[in-house]
Amino acid sequence: MDNREEVREFLTSRRAKITPEQAGLPSSSRRRVPGLRRSEVAALADVSVEYYAKLERGNLAGVSPAVLESVARALQLDDAERAHLLNLAQAADGTDVLTRPRRRTATRQWTPHRSLQWTLDAITAGPAFVRNGRMDILAANQLFRAFYTDVYATPGNQQNLARFTFLDPASRRFYPDWDAFADITVAIVRAEAGRAPHDKDLHDLVGELCTRSDAFRTRWGAHNVRHHGTGNKHFHHHAVGDLTLAFEGLEMAAAPGLTLTIYTAEPGSPSEEGLRLLAAWAATQEAVPDTERAATS
Repeated sequence: MDNREEVREFLTSRRAKITPEQAGLPSSSRRRVPGLRRSEVAALADVSVEYYAKLERGNLAGVSPAVLESVARALQLDDAERAHLLNLAQAADGTDVLTRPRRRTATRQWTPHRSLQWTLDAITAGPAFVRNGRMDILAANQLFRAFYTDVYATPGNQQNLARFTFLDPASRRFYPDWDAFADITVAIVRAEAGRAPHDKDLHDLVGELCTRSDAFRTRWGAHNVRHHGTGNKHFHHHAVGDLTLAFEGLEMAAAPGLTLTIYTAEPGSPSEEGLRLLAAWAATQEAVPDTERAATS
């Protein structure tokens, strides 16, 4: 991915989202561009118009952390957007001055340590899994495999949640709020592109999804990023029906760049009973031969 193009499009898209009113500036009916003008961002960031124009052309090499913070404040970036800007600057600069580099773990070389799998298997009240920033599923407990049975049933999707969301029609049934899931998925992958701009597997995934999915390509062009650590999601599982689950995403200290996500249901809720039914259904599926399971799924 071209770093200069990424920087240019990210800064331009963020500038377009800020109205003069939001920035505390007078509005005018003569505006010909959405959002703020470059000169207004430059004034808010306390840099020259020429210098900010250079940044927006994609040149972040050598930019000081103080200037980046000023630009982030001027553009009213949230925590995820600010981190993305710092990652883009680090990639342009080629040093660790702005952010400490994270050790990226290649999917093909990484397998879960047996103690991690024991931990996942010990979580029996809800689905739990480990993913990377490309949305590859790297490890999971039995309940997650039963929960995302469509992911494992689709040949060739390589157990990747982004590919499942945009290329598998089953995702639109599984995710009642499909648009929200699609937005989140692309935002996570876009943030990963800022952290790991030279990840070939990530390049290949983005290229495939942009080619095969208009919905992905449109969202990718928006340059939105976000943190995805906690919240609630709605699902429809073909065996147990509707589920509303809370989730917590935990960064793994032993494997930087990987996230452990655990789903659970509110105690005493219909969704908690649904997870119990799912666990029972999963146990019956484990006992069914693969050929028979494929014929009945």
